[in-house]
Amino acid sequence: MARRRRLAIIGRMHAKTVIATRESRLALWQAEHVRDVLTARFGLAVELLGMTTRGDQILDRALSKVGGKGLFVKELETALEEGHAHLAVHSLKDVPMDLPAGFVLAAIWEREDPRDALVSNRYATLDELPQGAVVGTSSLRRVTQLLARRPDLRIEPLRGNLDTRLRKLDDGGFDAIVLAAAGLKRLGLAGRIRSAFDPETMIPAAGQGALGIEVREDASELRALLAQTIHQPTFLAAHAERAVSRALGGSCSMPLAAHAVWDGDTLRIDAALGDALEPQRPLLRVRLTAAVTDEAAARALGEAAAAQLRAVGAAGYLPASTPA
Repeated sequence: MARRRRLAIIGRMHAKTVIATRESRLALWQAEHVRDVLTARFGLAVELLGMTTRGDQILDRALSKVGGKGLFVKELETALEEGHAHLAVHSLKDVPMDLPAGFVLAAIWEREDPRDALVSNRYATLDELPQGAVVGTSSLRRVTQLLARRPDLRIEPLRGNLDTRLRKLDDGGFDAIVLAAAGLKRLGLAGRIRSAFDPETMIPAAGQGALGIEVREDASELRALLAQTIHQPTFLAAHAERAVSRALGGSCSMPLAAHAVWDGDTLRIDAALGDALEPQRPLLRVRLTAAVTDEAAARALGEAAAAQLRAVGAAGYLPASTPA
């Protein structure tokens, strides 16, 4: 019965399903991966629509100063809205916590390595970096956590796609840079990783390493198909992580980290908050666990973590405009 229903859905689908994607090498890898799975599993004819987003164009300023991570998805959403594409593939950590009206995350796929990675041509670990070493990252989350461990470091902004960031390191502009391990592994560049940070001490961003598939809310048949591809453990963990950020008014201008891991049916979440204006202030950290079996419980765990952060002083770290 389920198979007949699936075939009926596919039969009513568009003759060709179009994926909107950024044109960076990593984004194209991710979109091609989704294309190949949808083709192999459901027999869909899928093509890619490559696009350049504002986030790809603005490389001389930090995202927190020019509109946030939404700059990486707006053009893709416009393509969905206007009917030029049917779904968009994102690195989940780049997806804003609240999508515009009319759009939904139809699926979250299994997470790759969620850790941050140290990439350097001279030093194997963070501890090996000399006093005053120059480390490249434009992530406020990474800045505050790096300075919590090594307040002597000089953190310099680093924008651009993954290949651009590696080239800037190789050109001698930095002693080391910090990147997501997932992207390096997906592009066959795991050999560039000198060491991966323990996620309990360098907490990843909400959703880091996972893929999110966005569609129009009214695309009911496509949503039904994509629902079959959800990786439930990643889906629930990511919803818990994103709930922390949503409850605190999270954006890329907030140095907030949240990462959840499973122990049987129990989900443990670690969250940390730094001060964007005074990045050397001590980090606020919390850890909570709960039995989680559905999305509501996952969200409740994330919201409880946010409440705990408020209880230990988050109000003094958050922008004045962030709701209590």
